[in-house]
Amino acid sequence: MDPGAPVTSLPGVGPKLAGKLRALGIARVRDLLLHLPRRYQDRTRIAPIGTLREGDDAVIQGTVDLAQVRYARRRMLLVRVSDGTGALLLRFFYFNAAQQARFQRGATVRCFGEIRAGPQSLEMIHPEYRLLDPAQPAPVEETLTPVYPATTGLSQHSLRKLISQVLQSLRDAASPRDFAELLPEEALDNERWPTLMEAIRYLHQPPPDADLARLRRGEHSAQQRLAVEELTAHQLSLRALRHTLRRRRAPALRGDQALRRRLLANLPYALTGAQKRVLEEIQHDLEHAQPMLRLLQGDVGAGKTVVAALAALAAIECGFQAAIMAPTELLAEQHQRNFERWFAPLGVPVLLLTSRLKGAGRQRLLEHIRERSPAFIVGTHALFQDDVAYGRLGFIIVDEQHRFGVEQRLALARKAGDSAAEETAHQLIMTATPIPRTLAMTAYADLDVSVLDELPPQRLPMQTVVIPDHRRAEVVARVHAAIREGRQIYWVCPLIEESEIIESEAATETAGVLAQALPEARVGLIHGRLKENDRDAVMRAFAEGNIDLLVATTVIEVGVDVPNASLMVIENAERLGLSQLHQLRGRVGRSAARSDCVLLYHPPLSAAARARLRCMRETHDGFVVAQRDLELRGPGELLGTRQTGLCQMHIADLFRDHALVPRAQRIAARMLEAHPDRVPLLIQRWLPDALHYGSV
Repeated sequence: MDPGAPVTSLPGVGPKLAGKLRALGIARVRDLLLHLPRRYQDRTRIAPIGTLREGDDAVIQGTVDLAQVRYARRRMLLVRVSDGTGALLLRFFYFNAAQQARFQRGATVRCFGEIRAGPQSLEMIHPEYRLLDPAQPAPVEETLTPVYPATTGLSQHSLRKLISQVLQSLRDAASPRDFAELLPEEALDNERWPTLMEAIRYLHQPPPDADLARLRRGEHSAQQRLAVEELTAHQLSLRALRHTLRRRRAPALRGDQALRRRLLANLPYALTGAQKRVLEEIQHDLEHAQPMLRLLQGDVGAGKTVVAALAALAAIECGFQAAIMAPTELLAEQHQRNFERWFAPLGVPVLLLTSRLKGAGRQRLLEHIRERSPAFIVGTHALFQDDVAYGRLGFIIVDEQHRFGVEQRLALARKAGDSAAEETAHQLIMTATPIPRTLAMTAYADLDVSVLDELPPQRLPMQTVVIPDHRRAEVVARVHAAIREGRQIYWVCPLIEESEIIESEAATETAGVLAQALPEARVGLIHGRLKENDRDAVMRAFAEGNIDLLVATTVIEVGVDVPNASLMVIENAERLGLSQLHQLRGRVGRSAARSDCVLLYHPPLSAAARARLRCMRETHDGFVVAQRDLELRGPGELLGTRQTGLCQMHIADLFRDHALVPRAQRIAARMLEAHPDRVPLLIQRWLPDALHYGSV
């Protein structure tokens, strides 16, 4: 069997089943082998009923004592089973007459399920079961039973059968072609790791004595073996991308910096030491004919945008165009206002291109962009649409990198220069999501990194308080006082609608309650289910001061600057990750006025939630918060869900496996030095879509 063949080559896999497998990211046979279990069940032994405890997952075998249909609010089938050590009740809500008839008194039945406490005895609800012939042997499972990530219409039984079929077909092949050992032999020997196929087989079919605690934590040597190989593949993929881009030429921007000096003279404040240092790092890159590939990290309010503006002027004064790509139209409009304020006195035109611009106005703008005259272009994804051509694009800024994928920023890079002449633009990638060093080493291995680790001195420290939600009335009174002072407020709720499962205040209901409690306040509502135009209209009204209190879901995590907004209230703060809380808090404190953040929580708190809220109260340093988020691993996603390729790893977990990153770097360097022929094979194994980056 060829692991690289499509899954439809497997017996019994037709177009319908293949479509369901595709929903899990499984297109080839090898994808099945890399689709690892998320947990395991122990079906290797039969547990005496008398030894069972509530919450156990167990296999039991016994004799049917009684089977009858009962009606108690709903119809159900109850089957009493005993084995001499105790008795258990099987409860079925969905059954037919044939199933009922099989449970004859005296029949032998084997069941697997979760043990629950019933009204009279322990019970299993809808267990997996089979009736046995006492005269025939019925061995238990020889290995732990895997439980896989699944999807609607694709059962665990189907996944187990398919994966077992593939493993069986490869059992005689010590190292199938697609799973040949590619890591350097010394890397495996030094760590005493299993081979690739040994690790895969172990994780799909662990022996009965496997250490389930280590498997749950992702610390087993088989998991580590696969994780380090996948991390190595990501390192090699990004290094290949960097090497390809570095081979191209970019304009050497060696102007006299007159425009930069004029802008600095016009600013109402002096740059921080960190801003000056980062600007020097960027300028050093820009003066070379090799394209700059630099990530600019900085906490909210650290002054990334003005650094980007000063850097862009190096391209503009040398006769080139510069462009900034923002994730939303509202943020693009904010950039347009900021850059016009800075650039208009310098005579630099600032153009705005978004998908909202249509017709003749769009055509005039596209013609202007096609000209070779210097300009600064602000836009969204519209900047790399097919009909957009640049006259002389020499500098690209990507704002809020975690909202874009690698592919999207490369699409804009393809618009720059002359592909035939291997020319491209310098790239500055900005993110307000501080990333611990070990994660940045994986996520941005194709970029040099600059860090703004100093806030402007005019910013007053923000006060963060943590309050239980039974003191909500005090918080509402505080909001009322802030509105009377002319301040604006964010009130953030995690959910859009009420949920009986998750005890969170819904934004829609909260907006109504607050509007009643504060009749003089102008209350706005924004959430992810609003159409983009409606969402932008609400945010615009808030930015213009026409809304006093904005009730929102976490869609405002990355948004426009509203300097007059100086109070942030976050409901159910215990349910959010540290980095997400920090990003939300960063929506306020954007002026010289004092700002406050109130974290409302619903007790009791778990130990992890208590640690997160304590961290938020004790520090406002985004890099400290990011490191604590890494250690605690809250539900927030430090790198964002749209970081193409990075959050779609099969095995590795950037939080759990961050200690493996330096090792993966060393292995990648060794492969490039001693085994360059294996590099494309390893990338193809783990990142089959990554090689096309080489054409950028």
